[in-house]
Amino acid sequence: MIRKGMKLYSILFGVCPKCHQESMYVNKNPYVLSEVIKMQEKCSHCHTKYQIEPSFFYGSMYVSYGVGIAFAVAAFIISYNMLESSLTIAFVAIVATLIGFMPVIMRLSRNIWINLFLSYDKSKAKSPS
Repeated sequence: MIRKGMKLYSILFGVCPKCHQESMYVNKNPYVLSEVIKMQEKCSHCHTKYQIEPSFFYGSMYVSYGVGIAFAVAAFIISYNMLESSLTIAFVAIVATLIGFMPVIMRLSRNIWINLFLSYDKSKAKSPS
């Protein structure tokens, strides 16, 4: 079960990696494209600054490549092997999947990237500092 205190919780739900108390993003819906990467400056609960250094999230582009490949492979396996479609249809499924899930991939990559550098702190989760 995924619960607070686990890195996977912070990665999947986009919450503060230190306290897991609030969303890092201005708008929780990733499909509001004008606000897909707009983040809070810091957590209002534990005051963790999300932009650790200038251009911090440029590194998430590398993570985004891997996450995109994972989505593409999943789309290929589902369309080509499970649904037994042609290679052309499988290619279309891959492209459609990557376009459709682009906002999710962007946020997921940022969540993974920040969680590589920050860890859950039980003391910050209980009382605001």
